[in-house]
Amino acid sequence: MTDQNSTDRPVTILCLASYFKGTTFLTAAKQAGCRVVLVTREKLHNEPWPWDSIDDVFYMPQLAKQPDIIYAVAYFMRGKAVDQIIPLDDYDVLTVAALREHFRLPNMGESVMRHFRDKLAMRVKARQEGFRVPEFTAVFNYDQLREFMDRVPPPWLLKPRAEAGAMGIKRMDHSEMLWRKLDELGDLQSYFLLEQYVAGPVYHVDAIVWRGKVVFATAHQYLQPPIDVAHDGGVFVTRTMPRKEKETKALLKMHNQLILALGMERGVAHTEFIKGADGEFYFLETAARVGGANIEQLVEASSGINLWAEWAKLETAALRGQEYQVPEDKGAYAGVMICLARQEWPDLSGYQDPEIVYRVHKQQHAGLILASPQQERVEQLIRDYSQRFAQDFLAVAPPLDTAPT
Repeated sequence: MTDQNSTDRPVTILCLASYFKGTTFLTAAKQAGCRVVLVTREKLHNEPWPWDSIDDVFYMPQLAKQPDIIYAVAYFMRGKAVDQIIPLDDYDVLTVAALREHFRLPNMGESVMRHFRDKLAMRVKARQEGFRVPEFTAVFNYDQLREFMDRVPPPWLLKPRAEAGAMGIKRMDHSEMLWRKLDELGDLQSYFLLEQYVAGPVYHVDAIVWRGKVVFATAHQYLQPPIDVAHDGGVFVTRTMPRKEKETKALLKMHNQLILALGMERGVAHTEFIKGADGEFYFLETAARVGGANIEQLVEASSGINLWAEWAKLETAALRGQEYQVPEDKGAYAGVMICLARQEWPDLSGYQDPEIVYRVHKQQHAGLILASPQQERVEQLIRDYSQRFAQDFLAVAPPLDTAPT
């Protein structure tokens, strides 16, 4: 069964990219025989996009502005039909959902996509479906806010509903601190939520979903919670969890049930959980995209599966009415470490262990990905390298409230 009427014309996938990412998706879609259209921002025209894999490219000042983006896509579609629209960045997720709704294209529309972008919507839905989440409240009604603060002891986290990751999150230590911040926000208050601060280790599961079933999922644990690294500085580290342990299996089971309860029919997902003092996993947030911070290379190093490429393959298969088969997980272990660096182009030549499979090449950043059949070896190298990174490269900068424009 196909999402679109079968025709002899090539499948056309239009990709929105507010930031430079998703190049592997573009290449894989072209290799699958698709016509690939890229819509990105004018300031990104000099980035090294895989031009051989792109049939058409269009530039706009910004992609989220309505109705400009609808007008632009509609103008393009007068001459060429589009079968699917894909967001390559978190900030494009809701824009793509609106475009799918307007042009009646398949996969998640605005209501379901909010479960994978709006931090309030995903928490409300998860709680309704019976999953554990930290205590939270919308920032709508002041009486409800007061009730929440009386019932839930501080500190609390004031979180923007539509920012990516830890961006813009503020710790509130007492009620007066919150009221002052809300005064600053003014009419923007309703775009935030207030959440109980839960201390504990943080985990992420990266997954592929096909026809309402999780066909691949792999679990990793951060060395430090990402919010701590974002706000206090440090080396960002995450690595594969022991594959056969009960804790890992319990986390994957909870994740697989959650993703389907949130309404994902097909695609990729990056989902975070925290373990509370009671030893239970709590859902933090999810996104219908490949995780950032070199998660793509991390997952590929441990499993042999490239999430961007598989996303392109499954979307193409769906549009053609074909079956999709995920590759076999090779079952290895991997870890990624990356930090803001004092040097413009850090020298990583002093790191030469054979387990290094990828070196991050990004200005003012130092980063490595390690892989081994043995989980203990990855842990050993992470302990060693993270200390060395702190001495050799680490720089600290104030956290950003919003993504750079």
